[in-house]
Amino acid sequence: MASVEKVPMLAEGYEKLSAQLNALKAERPLIVDAIEEARAHGDLSENAEYHAAKERQGQVEASIGDLEDKLSRAQVIDPTTLSGDRIVFGATVTLADEDDKPVKYQIVGQAEADAKDGKISYNSPLGRALIGRRVDDEIEVTVPAGDKYYLVTKIEFV
Repeated sequence: MASVEKVPMLAEGYEKLSAQLNALKAERPLIVDAIEEARAHGDLSENAEYHAAKERQGQVEASIGDLEDKLSRAQVIDPTTLSGDRIVFGATVTLADEDDKPVKYQIVGQAEADAKDGKISYNSPLGRALIGRRVDDEIEVTVPAGDKYYLVTKIEFV
């Protein structure tokens, strides 16, 4: 029997995916109306509006299926209930880079990762390097720009 792989995410990420799913489901009737209107124009073989609406319908249905799958396998984690001295999913980590400049990241799920917002995926190179580390651990990460070195200075569960 195949096991279902859980998708860890924060409550904020779960809400965001739910909102995307609801928006796509609300778009369904509009697409059906666009298809019906395009059909009324006659010859479907050369009807660009019809083909565009059918293509959008396929994209929306695929996205709905993907979101429903992620949400059904979601394991919502509240970082405020976590504690300890090791970096785990949901932890907010302060690092010192090679120039001793502090950088702060929260370890999140793939669907909610946004490096500009300080949220990195647990599957990213830096995320994988951080999991299980403690304060004062040195980390070396190979990224497209080359090797980066960090020192863990603080671990928070907020």
